[in-house]
Amino acid sequence: MALTLHLFRRMLREEWRLHEELFGGRRFGAFPVAIAVLAAGGFELLRVTGTGFDAVAAGLHGLVFFFGLQVGTIGLVGRDALRDVLGDVTLLVFSARTLPVSWNRLLAVFLLKDLVYYAVFFLAPLGIAAAPSALRTGVTPGRIGLFWVTLVGAFALGVTLSLTLAGLATRSKLAVVVPVAVLTAAVVTIGFDVVAYTPYALYLDPSAIAAVRGFAPVVAFAVLGPLLFQPVEGRAQRTSPGRFSRIRGVLADDTGLTTRALLDVSRSSGSVWKVLFSMGVLFGVTALLLGQITAATGLEPSPGIAFGTLLGLGAFTTYSWVTQFDDPDEYRRYPVSLGAVFAGKRRAYLLLSLPAGLLYLAIATIWYPPRELAVGLLVLPLVAVYVFGVTAYVAGLSATELLFDTVLFVAFGAALALVSIPMLVAALVYPTAPVTTTVGAVALSLVAAVVGWLLGSRAGPKWERRLRE
Repeated sequence: MALTLHLFRRMLREEWRLHEELFGGRRFGAFPVAIAVLAAGGFELLRVTGTGFDAVAAGLHGLVFFFGLQVGTIGLVGRDALRDVLGDVTLLVFSARTLPVSWNRLLAVFLLKDLVYYAVFFLAPLGIAAAPSALRTGVTPGRIGLFWVTLVGAFALGVTLSLTLAGLATRSKLAVVVPVAVLTAAVVTIGFDVVAYTPYALYLDPSAIAAVRGFAPVVAFAVLGPLLFQPVEGRAQRTSPGRFSRIRGVLADDTGLTTRALLDVSRSSGSVWKVLFSMGVLFGVTALLLGQITAATGLEPSPGIAFGTLLGLGAFTTYSWVTQFDDPDEYRRYPVSLGAVFAGKRRAYLLLSLPAGLLYLAIATIWYPPRELAVGLLVLPLVAVYVFGVTAYVAGLSATELLFDTVLFVAFGAALALVSIPMLVAALVYPTAPVTTTVGAVALSLVAAVVGWLLGSRAGPKWERRLRE
Protein backbone atom coordinates (compact mmCIF):
# COMPACT_ATOMS: atom_id res chain seq x y z
CA MET A 1 0.00 0.00 0.00
CA ALA A 2 2.82 2.38 0.87
CA LEU A 3 4.48 1.65 -2.47
CA THR A 4 1.22 2.30 -4.32
CA LEU A 5 0.78 5.68 -2.62
CA HIS A 6 4.40 6.56 -3.37
CA LEU A 7 3.90 5.69 -7.05
CA PHE A 8 0.70 7.73 -7.12
CA ARG A 9 2.46 10.84 -5.78
CA ARG A 10 5.38 10.35 -8.15
CA MET A 11 3.08 9.98 -11.15
CA LEU A 12 1.21 13.17 -10.24
CA ARG A 13 4.51 15.01 -10.07
CA GLU A 14 5.62 13.42 -13.33
CA GLU A 15 2.42 14.52 -15.06
CA TRP A 16 2.92 18.13 -13.96
CA ARG A 17 6.59 18.15 -14.97
CA LEU A 18 5.77 16.65 -18.36
CA HIS A 19 3.25 19.40 -19.13
CA GLU A 20 5.56 22.03 -17.68
CA GLU A 21 8.40 20.82 -19.92
CA LEU A 22 6.18 20.85 -22.99
CA PHE A 23 4.29 24.10 -22.46
CA GLY A 24 5.99 26.15 -19.75
CA GLY A 25 5.02 26.21 -16.08
CA ARG A 26 3.28 29.59 -15.85
CA ARG A 27 1.38 29.28 -19.11
CA PHE A 28 0.24 25.77 -18.30
CA GLY A 29 -0.58 26.74 -14.72
CA ALA A 30 -2.92 29.44 -16.03
CA PHE A 31 -4.85 26.90 -18.09
CA PRO A 32 -7.55 26.16 -15.44
CA VAL A 33 -8.21 29.90 -15.15
CA ALA A 34 -8.71 30.14 -18.91
CA ILE A 35 -11.08 27.18 -18.82
CA ALA A 36 -13.11 28.72 -16.00
CA VAL A 37 -13.39 32.12 -17.72
CA LEU A 38 -14.35 30.69 -21.12
CA ALA A 39 -16.79 28.20 -19.61
CA ALA A 40 -18.44 30.87 -17.44
CA GLY A 41 -18.95 33.02 -20.53
CA GLY A 42 -20.41 30.05 -22.41
CA PHE A 43 -22.78 29.17 -19.56
CA GLU A 44 -24.00 32.75 -19.32
CA LEU A 45 -24.50 33.01 -23.10
CA LEU A 46 -26.56 29.82 -23.11
CA ARG A 47 -28.61 31.09 -20.16
CA VAL A 48 -29.36 34.38 -21.92
CA THR A 49 -30.44 32.53 -25.08
CA GLY A 50 -32.93 30.50 -23.03
CA THR A 51 -31.12 27.17 -22.93
CA GLY A 52 -31.94 25.32 -19.72
CA PHE A 53 -29.17 24.22 -17.39
CA ASP A 54 -30.21 20.57 -17.71
CA ALA A 55 -29.74 20.72 -21.48
CA VAL A 56 -26.30 22.28 -21.01
CA ALA A 57 -25.43 19.61 -18.44
CA ALA A 58 -26.41 16.88 -20.92
CA GLY A 59 -24.08 18.27 -23.56
CA LEU A 60 -21.20 18.74 -21.12
CA HIS A 61 -21.48 15.17 -19.87
CA GLY A 62 -21.16 13.98 -23.45
CA LEU A 63 -18.18 16.21 -24.19
CA VAL A 64 -16.39 15.24 -20.97
CA PHE A 65 -16.99 11.57 -21.75
CA PHE A 66 -15.38 12.19 -25.15
CA PHE A 67 -12.44 13.93 -23.45
CA GLY A 68 -12.06 10.93 -21.15
CA LEU A 69 -11.94 8.60 -24.13
CA GLN A 70 -9.16 10.71 -25.61
CA VAL A 71 -7.17 10.79 -22.35
CA GLY A 72 -7.60 7.06 -21.87
CA THR A 73 -6.15 6.06 -25.21
CA ILE A 74 -2.75 5.29 -23.70
CA GLY A 75 -2.88 2.12 -25.76
CA LEU A 76 -3.25 4.09 -29.00
CA VAL A 77 -0.81 6.88 -28.34
CA GLY A 78 1.63 5.54 -25.81
CA ARG A 79 5.12 6.52 -26.76
CA ASP A 80 4.66 7.60 -30.38
CA ALA A 81 4.19 11.31 -29.80
CA LEU A 82 6.21 11.48 -26.57
CA ARG A 83 9.32 10.04 -28.17
CA ASP A 84 9.04 12.49 -31.05
CA VAL A 85 8.60 15.50 -28.74
CA LEU A 86 10.83 14.64 -25.80
CA GLY A 87 13.25 12.09 -27.22
CA ASP A 88 13.76 8.63 -25.75
CA VAL A 89 11.95 8.92 -22.40
CA THR A 90 10.52 6.33 -20.03
CA LEU A 91 7.50 7.22 -17.93
CA LEU A 92 6.80 5.40 -14.68
CA VAL A 93 3.88 3.58 -16.26
CA PHE A 94 6.29 1.93 -18.71
CA SER A 95 8.83 0.84 -16.08
CA ALA A 96 7.49 -2.56 -15.03
CA ARG A 97 10.75 -4.19 -16.15
CA THR A 98 12.91 -2.01 -13.94
CA LEU A 99 10.68 -1.57 -10.87
CA PRO A 100 9.58 -4.34 -8.48
CA VAL A 101 5.94 -3.65 -9.40
CA SER A 102 3.62 -5.55 -11.70
CA TRP A 103 2.47 -3.99 -14.94
CA ASN A 104 -1.19 -4.24 -13.83
CA ARG A 105 -0.54 -2.28 -10.65
CA LEU A 106 1.41 0.39 -12.50
CA LEU A 107 -1.42 0.82 -14.97
CA ALA A 108 -4.07 0.91 -12.21
CA VAL A 109 -2.14 3.63 -10.35
CA PHE A 110 -1.67 5.52 -13.63
CA LEU A 111 -5.43 5.33 -14.21
CA LEU A 112 -6.17 6.71 -10.74
CA LYS A 113 -3.61 9.47 -11.25
CA ASP A 114 -5.28 10.53 -14.50
CA LEU A 115 -8.70 10.64 -12.85
CA VAL A 116 -7.50 12.79 -9.95
CA TYR A 117 -5.23 15.04 -12.02
CA TYR A 118 -7.74 15.89 -14.73
CA ALA A 119 -10.69 16.10 -12.32
CA VAL A 120 -8.89 18.78 -10.31
CA PHE A 121 -7.09 20.55 -13.12
CA PHE A 122 -9.74 20.53 -15.86
CA LEU A 123 -13.14 19.54 -14.50
CA ALA A 124 -13.12 21.56 -11.28
CA PRO A 125 -12.96 24.85 -13.26
CA LEU A 126 -16.05 23.71 -15.21
CA GLY A 127 -17.94 23.09 -11.98
CA ILE A 128 -16.94 26.49 -10.61
CA ALA A 129 -17.83 28.24 -13.87
CA ALA A 130 -21.28 26.64 -13.95
CA ALA A 131 -22.28 27.94 -10.51
CA PRO A 132 -23.14 31.63 -11.25
CA SER A 133 -25.45 31.06 -14.23
CA ALA A 134 -26.96 27.92 -12.66
CA LEU A 135 -27.83 29.76 -9.44
CA ARG A 136 -29.48 32.56 -11.47
CA THR A 137 -31.79 30.00 -13.09
CA GLY A 138 -32.83 28.56 -9.74
CA VAL A 139 -30.55 25.50 -9.63
CA THR A 140 -29.74 24.58 -6.03
CA PRO A 141 -26.13 24.34 -4.75
CA GLY A 142 -26.70 20.63 -4.08
CA ARG A 143 -27.69 20.10 -7.71
CA ILE A 144 -24.56 21.94 -8.87
CA GLY A 145 -22.43 19.73 -6.62
CA LEU A 146 -24.11 16.63 -8.07
CA PHE A 147 -23.43 18.00 -11.55
CA TRP A 148 -19.69 18.12 -10.83
CA VAL A 149 -19.67 14.61 -9.31
CA THR A 150 -21.43 13.07 -12.31
CA LEU A 151 -19.21 15.09 -14.65
CA VAL A 152 -16.15 13.48 -13.05
CA GLY A 153 -17.95 10.14 -13.36
CA ALA A 154 -18.52 10.70 -17.08
CA PHE A 155 -14.83 11.47 -17.50
CA ALA A 156 -13.92 8.33 -15.54
CA LEU A 157 -16.23 6.25 -17.71
CA GLY A 158 -14.53 7.56 -20.85
CA VAL A 159 -11.03 6.89 -19.52
CA THR A 160 -11.77 3.39 -18.23
CA LEU A 161 -13.80 2.36 -21.29
CA SER A 162 -11.05 3.59 -23.63
CA LEU A 163 -8.40 1.68 -21.70
CA THR A 164 -10.55 -1.47 -21.65
CA LEU A 165 -11.07 -1.32 -25.43
CA ALA A 166 -7.35 -0.75 -25.92
CA GLY A 167 -6.69 -3.73 -23.64
CA LEU A 168 -8.99 -5.91 -25.71
CA ALA A 169 -7.24 -4.72 -28.86
CA THR A 170 -3.86 -5.87 -27.50
CA ARG A 171 -5.29 -9.39 -27.30
CA SER A 172 -7.60 -9.55 -30.30
CA LYS A 173 -8.86 -6.95 -32.77
CA LEU A 174 -12.08 -8.96 -33.16
CA ALA A 175 -12.65 -8.74 -29.40
CA VAL A 176 -13.11 -4.98 -29.80
CA VAL A 177 -15.47 -5.16 -32.76
CA VAL A 178 -17.87 -7.71 -31.29
CA PRO A 179 -19.00 -5.89 -28.10
CA VAL A 180 -19.27 -2.55 -29.92
CA ALA A 181 -21.34 -4.17 -32.69
CA VAL A 182 -23.59 -5.95 -30.15
CA LEU A 183 -24.19 -2.74 -28.19
CA THR A 184 -24.95 -0.78 -31.36
CA ALA A 185 -27.37 -3.45 -32.53
CA ALA A 186 -29.10 -3.42 -29.13
CA VAL A 187 -29.53 0.36 -29.27
CA VAL A 188 -30.85 0.33 -32.84
CA THR A 189 -33.12 -2.72 -32.68
CA ILE A 190 -34.58 -2.78 -29.16
CA GLY A 191 -33.89 0.78 -28.01
CA PHE A 192 -31.49 -0.22 -25.24
CA ASP A 193 -31.04 2.76 -22.89
CA VAL A 194 -27.27 3.26 -22.74
CA VAL A 195 -27.58 6.49 -20.74
CA ALA A 196 -29.09 4.59 -17.81
CA TYR A 197 -25.74 2.86 -17.34
CA THR A 198 -23.68 6.04 -17.17
CA PRO A 199 -23.01 8.48 -14.30
CA TYR A 200 -25.25 10.99 -16.09
CA ALA A 201 -28.20 8.81 -15.03
CA LEU A 202 -27.53 9.84 -11.43
CA TYR A 203 -27.82 13.51 -12.43
CA LEU A 204 -31.14 12.80 -14.13
CA ASP A 205 -32.47 10.73 -11.23
CA PRO A 206 -30.63 11.28 -7.91
CA SER A 207 -31.29 7.90 -6.32
CA ALA A 208 -29.35 4.97 -4.93
CA ILE A 209 -30.41 2.72 -7.80
CA ALA A 210 -29.28 5.23 -10.42
CA ALA A 211 -25.97 5.70 -8.60
CA VAL A 212 -25.21 1.97 -8.46
CA ARG A 213 -26.36 1.30 -12.02
CA GLY A 214 -24.64 4.40 -13.43
CA PHE A 215 -21.26 3.93 -11.75
CA ALA A 216 -21.10 0.12 -11.99
CA PRO A 217 -19.62 0.22 -15.54
CA VAL A 218 -16.96 2.68 -14.33
CA VAL A 219 -15.87 0.26 -11.60
CA ALA A 220 -16.03 -2.72 -13.96
CA PHE A 221 -13.95 -1.04 -16.66
CA ALA A 222 -11.48 0.29 -14.07
CA VAL A 223 -10.80 -3.33 -13.08
CA LEU A 224 -10.90 -4.84 -16.57
CA GLY A 225 -8.71 -2.22 -18.28
CA PRO A 226 -5.47 -2.82 -16.32
CA LEU A 227 -6.10 -6.61 -16.30
CA LEU A 228 -6.67 -6.89 -20.05
CA PHE A 229 -4.05 -4.45 -21.30
CA GLN A 230 -0.80 -6.01 -22.48
CA PRO A 231 2.11 -3.64 -23.17
CA VAL A 232 3.22 -3.85 -26.76
CA GLU A 233 6.71 -2.69 -27.50
CA GLY A 234 6.66 -0.43 -30.50
CA ARG A 235 8.65 -1.63 -33.49
CA ALA A 236 9.93 0.68 -36.13
CA GLN A 237 7.80 0.11 -39.19
CA ARG A 238 9.32 0.56 -42.59
CA THR A 239 7.44 1.39 -45.72
CA SER A 240 8.59 -0.24 -48.91
CA PRO A 241 9.52 2.13 -51.74
CA GLY A 242 6.97 0.31 -53.89
CA ARG A 243 4.09 1.09 -51.54
CA PHE A 244 5.12 4.73 -51.26
CA SER A 245 5.32 5.02 -55.05
CA ARG A 246 1.96 3.34 -55.58
CA ILE A 247 0.13 5.65 -53.16
CA ARG A 248 1.95 8.67 -54.52
CA GLY A 249 0.95 7.72 -58.05
CA VAL A 250 -2.71 7.18 -57.18
CA LEU A 251 -2.85 10.57 -55.46
CA ALA A 252 -0.82 12.31 -58.19
CA ASP A 253 1.28 13.64 -55.31
CA ASP A 254 4.26 15.33 -56.99
CA THR A 255 6.05 16.33 -53.78
CA GLY A 256 5.22 13.13 -51.88
CA LEU A 257 4.29 15.19 -48.81
CA THR A 258 0.66 14.05 -48.74
CA THR A 259 1.74 10.44 -49.12
CA ARG A 260 4.21 10.77 -46.28
CA ALA A 261 1.57 12.26 -43.95
CA LEU A 262 -0.87 9.44 -44.74
CA LEU A 263 1.78 6.79 -44.14
CA ASP A 264 2.81 8.45 -40.86
CA VAL A 265 -0.74 8.05 -39.59
CA SER A 266 -1.13 4.48 -40.90
CA ARG A 267 2.15 3.36 -39.28
CA SER A 268 1.43 5.00 -35.92
CA SER A 269 -0.35 3.22 -33.07
CA GLY A 270 -4.01 2.76 -33.89
CA SER A 271 -3.39 3.37 -37.61
CA VAL A 272 -6.13 5.19 -39.54
CA TRP A 273 -8.77 3.48 -37.40
CA LYS A 274 -8.27 6.08 -34.69
CA VAL A 275 -9.70 8.68 -37.10
CA LEU A 276 -12.90 6.64 -37.32
CA PHE A 277 -12.84 6.09 -33.57
CA SER A 278 -12.55 9.76 -32.62
CA MET A 279 -15.15 10.81 -35.19
CA GLY A 280 -17.44 8.03 -33.97
CA VAL A 281 -17.26 9.22 -30.39
CA LEU A 282 -18.06 12.79 -31.43
CA PHE A 283 -20.92 11.48 -33.57
CA GLY A 284 -22.33 9.65 -30.56
CA VAL A 285 -22.00 12.73 -28.36
CA THR A 286 -23.78 14.87 -30.96
CA ALA A 287 -26.61 12.34 -31.30
CA LEU A 288 -27.01 12.23 -27.51
CA LEU A 289 -27.00 16.02 -27.28
CA LEU A 290 -29.64 16.37 -30.00
CA GLY A 291 -31.85 13.85 -28.23
CA GLN A 292 -31.49 15.58 -24.87
CA ILE A 293 -32.24 19.03 -26.32
CA THR A 294 -35.35 17.68 -28.02
CA ALA A 295 -36.51 16.00 -24.81
CA ALA A 296 -35.78 19.04 -22.62
CA THR A 297 -37.08 21.84 -24.83
CA GLY A 298 -39.42 20.22 -27.32
CA LEU A 299 -37.43 21.78 -30.16
CA GLU A 300 -36.10 19.66 -33.02
CA PRO A 301 -32.71 21.12 -34.02
CA SER A 302 -31.35 20.67 -37.52
CA PRO A 303 -29.36 17.40 -37.46
CA GLY A 304 -27.57 18.29 -40.70
CA ILE A 305 -26.19 21.58 -39.37
CA ALA A 306 -25.38 20.08 -35.96
CA PHE A 307 -23.61 16.94 -37.25
CA GLY A 308 -21.83 18.84 -40.03
CA THR A 309 -20.55 21.50 -37.64
CA LEU A 310 -19.40 19.23 -34.81
CA LEU A 311 -17.87 16.57 -37.06
CA GLY A 312 -16.03 19.35 -38.91
CA LEU A 313 -14.73 20.71 -35.60
CA GLY A 314 -13.77 17.17 -34.57
CA ALA A 315 -11.43 16.96 -37.54
CA PHE A 316 -8.93 18.81 -35.30
CA THR A 317 -7.83 15.42 -33.94
CA THR A 318 -6.96 14.35 -37.49
CA TYR A 319 -4.79 17.44 -37.85
CA SER A 320 -2.89 16.53 -34.70
CA TRP A 321 -2.26 13.04 -36.08
CA VAL A 322 -1.02 14.13 -39.51
CA THR A 323 1.48 16.47 -37.80
CA GLN A 324 2.39 14.43 -34.69
CA PHE A 325 5.82 13.35 -35.95
CA ASP A 326 6.82 16.62 -37.60
CA ASP A 327 9.65 18.92 -36.64
CA PRO A 328 9.81 22.16 -38.69
CA ASP A 329 13.62 22.12 -38.56
CA GLU A 330 13.58 18.78 -40.37
CA TYR A 331 12.17 20.34 -43.52
CA ARG A 332 15.04 22.83 -43.70
CA ARG A 333 17.19 19.95 -44.93
CA TYR A 334 15.00 19.39 -47.96
CA PRO A 335 14.36 21.52 -51.05
CA VAL A 336 10.77 22.17 -50.06
CA SER A 337 9.01 25.18 -48.57
CA LEU A 338 6.83 25.02 -45.48
CA GLY A 339 4.02 26.32 -47.67
CA ALA A 340 4.24 23.09 -49.69
CA VAL A 341 4.38 21.08 -46.44
CA PHE A 342 1.15 22.63 -45.17
CA ALA A 343 -0.51 22.10 -48.55
CA GLY A 344 0.42 18.42 -48.38
CA LYS A 345 -0.81 18.17 -44.80
CA ARG A 346 -4.11 19.80 -45.75
CA ARG A 347 -4.71 17.27 -48.48
CA ALA A 348 -3.89 14.33 -46.19
CA TYR A 349 -6.09 15.83 -43.47
CA LEU A 350 -9.06 16.09 -45.83
CA LEU A 351 -8.48 12.59 -47.25
CA LEU A 352 -8.64 11.15 -43.73
CA SER A 353 -11.28 13.26 -42.00
CA LEU A 354 -13.90 13.81 -44.72
CA PRO A 355 -14.61 10.13 -45.55
CA ALA A 356 -14.94 9.38 -41.83
CA GLY A 357 -17.31 12.30 -41.28
CA LEU A 358 -19.40 11.45 -44.35
CA LEU A 359 -19.64 7.84 -43.18
CA TYR A 360 -21.20 8.95 -39.89
CA LEU A 361 -23.57 11.29 -41.71
CA ALA A 362 -24.70 8.24 -43.67
CA ILE A 363 -25.17 6.29 -40.43
CA ALA A 364 -27.28 9.15 -39.06
CA THR A 365 -29.88 8.42 -41.76
CA ILE A 366 -30.97 5.49 -39.56
CA TRP A 367 -32.54 8.03 -37.18
CA TYR A 368 -33.02 11.17 -39.28
CA PRO A 369 -34.52 11.77 -42.76
CA PRO A 370 -31.78 12.12 -45.41
CA ARG A 371 -33.19 15.47 -46.56
CA GLU A 372 -32.60 16.91 -43.05
CA LEU A 373 -28.99 15.70 -43.13
CA ALA A 374 -28.24 16.89 -46.69
CA VAL A 375 -27.03 20.30 -45.51
CA GLY A 376 -24.37 18.48 -43.47
CA LEU A 377 -22.77 17.34 -46.73
CA LEU A 378 -21.91 21.00 -47.38
CA VAL A 379 -21.23 22.17 -43.84
CA LEU A 380 -18.86 19.34 -42.85
CA PRO A 381 -16.10 19.88 -45.46
CA LEU A 382 -16.34 23.68 -45.24
CA VAL A 383 -15.96 23.73 -41.45
CA ALA A 384 -13.15 21.17 -41.68
CA VAL A 385 -11.23 23.47 -44.05
CA TYR A 386 -11.69 26.33 -41.58
CA VAL A 387 -10.42 24.21 -38.69
CA PHE A 388 -7.32 23.26 -40.68
CA GLY A 389 -6.54 26.86 -41.58
CA VAL A 390 -6.97 28.18 -38.04
CA THR A 391 -4.94 25.35 -36.51
CA ALA A 392 -2.12 25.62 -39.05
CA TYR A 393 -1.87 29.39 -38.64
CA VAL A 394 -2.09 29.45 -34.83
CA ALA A 395 -0.11 26.33 -33.92
CA GLY A 396 1.86 25.36 -37.02
CA LEU A 397 3.07 21.77 -36.85
CA SER A 398 2.66 21.59 -33.04
CA ALA A 399 -1.10 21.15 -32.72
CA THR A 400 -0.90 19.45 -29.32
CA GLU A 401 0.22 22.73 -27.75
CA LEU A 402 -3.26 24.12 -28.39
CA LEU A 403 -4.62 21.82 -25.70
CA PHE A 404 -2.38 23.05 -22.89
CA ASP A 405 -0.75 26.34 -23.88
CA THR A 406 -3.08 28.93 -22.38
CA VAL A 407 -2.39 31.73 -24.86
CA LEU A 408 -2.73 29.51 -27.93
CA PHE A 409 -5.78 27.79 -26.48
CA VAL A 410 -7.60 31.09 -25.97
CA ALA A 411 -6.77 32.29 -29.49
CA PHE A 412 -7.76 28.97 -31.03
CA GLY A 413 -10.95 28.73 -28.97
CA ALA A 414 -12.00 32.26 -29.88
CA ALA A 415 -11.45 31.57 -33.59
CA LEU A 416 -13.55 28.40 -33.46
CA ALA A 417 -16.25 30.10 -31.39
CA LEU A 418 -16.71 32.73 -34.12
CA VAL A 419 -18.04 30.00 -36.37
CA SER A 420 -19.27 27.22 -34.09
CA ILE A 421 -21.55 29.31 -31.85
CA PRO A 422 -23.56 30.92 -34.72
CA MET A 423 -23.75 27.54 -36.46
CA LEU A 424 -25.06 25.74 -33.38
CA VAL A 425 -27.51 28.56 -32.68
CA ALA A 426 -28.72 28.16 -36.27
CA ALA A 427 -29.20 24.44 -35.64
CA LEU A 428 -31.27 25.21 -32.53
CA VAL A 429 -33.54 27.85 -34.13
CA TYR A 430 -33.97 25.82 -37.33
CA PRO A 431 -37.62 24.87 -36.56
CA THR A 432 -38.70 28.53 -36.51
CA ALA A 433 -37.14 29.46 -39.89
CA PRO A 434 -35.85 26.38 -41.76
CA VAL A 435 -34.95 28.03 -45.07
CA THR A 436 -33.32 31.12 -43.58
CA THR A 437 -31.21 29.20 -41.06
CA THR A 438 -30.12 26.64 -43.66
CA VAL A 439 -29.04 29.30 -46.14
CA GLY A 440 -27.35 31.29 -43.38
CA ALA A 441 -25.48 28.24 -42.06
CA VAL A 442 -24.21 27.31 -45.52
CA ALA A 443 -23.21 30.91 -46.25
CA LEU A 444 -21.35 31.24 -42.93
CA SER A 445 -19.54 27.93 -43.40
CA LEU A 446 -18.57 28.97 -46.94
CA VAL A 447 -17.09 32.25 -45.67
CA ALA A 448 -15.32 30.32 -42.92
CA ALA A 449 -13.85 27.91 -45.47
CA VAL A 450 -12.48 30.80 -47.55
CA VAL A 451 -10.91 32.31 -44.42
CA GLY A 452 -9.54 28.90 -43.44
CA TRP A 453 -8.03 28.36 -46.88
CA LEU A 454 -6.34 31.77 -46.78
CA LEU A 455 -5.01 31.16 -43.26
CA GLY A 456 -3.72 27.74 -44.30
CA SER A 457 -1.96 29.33 -47.28
CA ARG A 458 -0.39 31.97 -45.02
CA ALA A 459 0.71 29.41 -42.40
CA GLY A 460 3.73 28.31 -44.43
CA PRO A 461 5.28 31.78 -44.89
CA LYS A 462 4.49 32.68 -41.25
CA TRP A 463 6.25 29.67 -39.75
CA GLU A 464 9.09 29.93 -42.28
CA ARG A 465 9.79 33.44 -40.96
CA ARG A 466 9.68 32.12 -37.39
CA LEU A 467 12.28 29.49 -38.25
CA ARG A 468 14.61 32.05 -39.76
CA GLU A 469 14.27 34.30 -36.72
